[in-house]
Amino acid sequence: MAATVVGVTICYLAIDVGGAKLAAAIVNEQGEVLVRDRIATPQREVWAALSRLVLRVVAAAPSRPVGCGVGCGGPMNPRERTVSPLYVPTWKSFPLAAEIEALTQLPTVIDNNAKTVALGEAWCGAAVGQRDFVAVVMGAGVGGGIISGGQLLQGRQGNAGHFGHMVVEPDGRRCTCGGLGCLEAYCSGRAIEEETGRPPQRAPQSIVERTGILTGRALASLGAICDLKMAVIGGSVALGFGEPFFSAAQAELDQRARLAFTQGFKVVPAGLGQLAPLVGAAALART
Repeated sequence: MAATVVGVTICYLAIDVGGAKLAAAIVNEQGEVLVRDRIATPQREVWAALSRLVLRVVAAAPSRPVGCGVGCGGPMNPRERTVSPLYVPTWKSFPLAAEIEALTQLPTVIDNNAKTVALGEAWCGAAVGQRDFVAVVMGAGVGGGIISGGQLLQGRQGNAGHFGHMVVEPDGRRCTCGGLGCLEAYCSGRAIEEETGRPPQRAPQSIVERTGILTGRALASLGAICDLKMAVIGGSVALGFGEPFFSAAQAELDQRARLAFTQGFKVVPAGLGQLAPLVGAAALART
């Protein structure tokens, strides 16, 4: 049964701004998604589309949300509460939190969408009870959020955890960030579609296995740096590829993570599945 105050369900407005989709939901205190809706991310007028979606979901809520959490791609400036996601080129230092507060009259907090997934998986997903893990989201882009010692790593400007921009192929492909050889340049949904001419769900087996190998390679480096014991991976690409991807990632990780303290570093699917970004955004509002 959901938590209540004077018979009113405590719930949160959760928003996920992705490169392929915009999603919003009402999530209760137990992490259950009560209402949700989504649309494809438009090429233009992204805020107009998002605001209509948000108002539609709020109108369907069983009670007024007590707060709003937003997961969005970076880079971002949490102090100024602005976002500059690489996959929404028209948003440069866009005041997303302030716009949502003005729209909904709800206190709003924003963070990188992969960092919110880390919070959600620690709350009620595959990482319950884990104090040292990385959550990775592999969808249109590739992001990450790191929990170390039970705390979400923020970094100097709140941008810690940009897993997709670890270099896995020196002098490799040009990434949207401007660098060369980033994981995202090979393993994001957009990169795979550009390479194969087909959506990721129709990618050949060689691409599925290569995606797993490159992910495992990056995880081996990250695990050694941050002393992690688990990687929880979600997103449409990873979950769509399924067992062959996870097996390839684990095999590569096992081969490369040879230090004693990296032994037993496990790769698992996100326990919250495709709902992880929304439950994670609610976890952000909740905390």
